[in-house]
Amino acid sequence: MVLGNYKQAVAARSTDPDILRKSQDGGIVTQLFAYALDAGIIDGAIVAGQSDEPFKPEPMVATTREELLAARGTRYSISPNMSLIKEVTRSYGLDKVGVVGTPCQMQALRKGQLYPVGLRDVADKIALAVGIFCMENFPYQGILQLVEDHGATALENVSKLDIGKGKFWIYTERGATVQLPLKVTHKYEQPGCHVCLDYVANLADISTGSVGTPDGWSTVFVRSAKGDDIWAKAIAAGAFETKPIDSVKPGLELVTKLATEKITKNQKYLESRATEYGVGKALRNPYI
Repeated sequence: MVLGNYKQAVAARSTDPDILRKSQDGGIVTQLFAYALDAGIIDGAIVAGQSDEPFKPEPMVATTREELLAARGTRYSISPNMSLIKEVTRSYGLDKVGVVGTPCQMQALRKGQLYPVGLRDVADKIALAVGIFCMENFPYQGILQLVEDHGATALENVSKLDIGKGKFWIYTERGATVQLPLKVTHKYEQPGCHVCLDYVANLADISTGSVGTPDGWSTVFVRSAKGDDIWAKAIAAGAFETKPIDSVKPGLELVTKLATEKITKNQKYLESRATEYGVGKALRNPYI
């Protein structure tokens, strides 16, 4: 199933105006971690913070609401959040950790929990893993080239970047909007993204993304028993406004379409690489 296993799927957004003000869409990740922090479910969270360079993410450990708010919004260059997975427990001394990451990072997290080589006393301290939908990511230099060469503006002038409706969107501080067709962005993508077969972060406790819901809302998949418990408590606390996913447009049909496209495209790439290196049959069939 291209959407992975999940217990429920809903359209949701934060009920906190401060969180929504600068969030990418429905503010799901920030609100979820803020609730979990207030409720004592986590002591802190590994998030993609802002570095000294505009739109260049830097992994950070947020232990306060203010730090979570400072990390709001999507940055389309990879943030190596997993690099802090040992430090968060050993240097920061956290016992209940939240982590947000892309599908590949969720895979790395779960592998680390299953085979904790070098991660002694870390695996059981992951209290909440939140995944974000991802079709592909960009090296920071790629973002710089897209904005400056194709968007004809300096990255320092940009207030928000977004991908949606078949476009790469650049919003400037002065209110201008630049739309780039996604075919322009393809050559700037991380090569490693082309071997990934997961669009919706199947291995997260809760995964979320903007696809499938109207502007200002997010699609949320509640996947694990732990995620289901935390989500139910957050709803009971009034942290989120929700709607049935089948009551909004474009709904799960679009999420399924994009997830299928990613898997199909990247499976072909994997097979071409396997054939090129003479191990095609073994890679195509994991049981051989």
